[in-house]
Amino acid sequence: MRFTWMMLLTAGLILSGWMVPLSRAQGADLECLIEPYRIVNVASPLDGVLERVAVERGDLVKEGQVLAVLESNVQRAALAVAKARAEVETTVESGQVRLEYSIRRVASNEDLLEKKGISEREVDDSRAQRDLSRIALVDAKVNQHLAELQAEQAAAELDVRTIRSPIDGVVMERLLSPMEQTKQTPIVKLAQLDPLRVEVFAPIALLGKVSVGMTGEVMPEAPVGGTYPARVTVVDRVVDATSNTFGVRLELRNPGNRLPAGLKCMVRFTR
Repeated sequence: MRFTWMMLLTAGLILSGWMVPLSRAQGADLECLIEPYRIVNVASPLDGVLERVAVERGDLVKEGQVLAVLESNVQRAALAVAKARAEVETTVESGQVRLEYSIRRVASNEDLLEKKGISEREVDDSRAQRDLSRIALVDAKVNQHLAELQAEQAAAELDVRTIRSPIDGVVMERLLSPMEQTKQTPIVKLAQLDPLRVEVFAPIALLGKVSVGMTGEVMPEAPVGGTYPARVTVVDRVVDATSNTFGVRLELRNPGNRLPAGLKCMVRFTR
């Protein structure tokens, strides 16, 4: 498609006499094409069956918006079980109670030992029970933390089966439908329309006169019309020998997607 546009534009440049003196080239209106800033084919990182596709061609989407969901019944069930395990705190609570009781018992037995009311062995047994209770509590807390991590893992496994938009844009095409296998192939094609890219093939007379950061006035074809400011972001360093032209790209802000992509246009470079 880029080659076809270049060839057509080259023919237009030759027929229109773009090999003109520098003074005329600086103020000339050059043909251009308004394109999406980028086109993204959105696929799932996993193979699976599509449960639903939430968008249609022409829909506007926001970054992070749900585009499609893979069948996830097993993952939802696993997440529910993991959450239930993570939320159970009875083991930790009972361990805390046993430890506190063991600590009090040791203190009481040590008092009795001073009064010769209990043997040294009984005190040692109570101390051992206290230490074992402390270890059991630590073990319960570790297990609960592991359960929380497993719940987070299950949530992540479920989330990766939800495909979200990586950009603000518009749906160009829906490529798959519910109940189809993804096989890591694109599900939808998106186009980012703010900003827009303006592609120009400038005559060699402007070589060295157009630079990154310069501004240009972009005039879309009828019936859209109007004049819109844009900024030069790319100036090719290789000249096409056949047409004596070089590529220039401008960035055109497009709040509210007021301008569609795909329009032919004219551009005049300014300072």
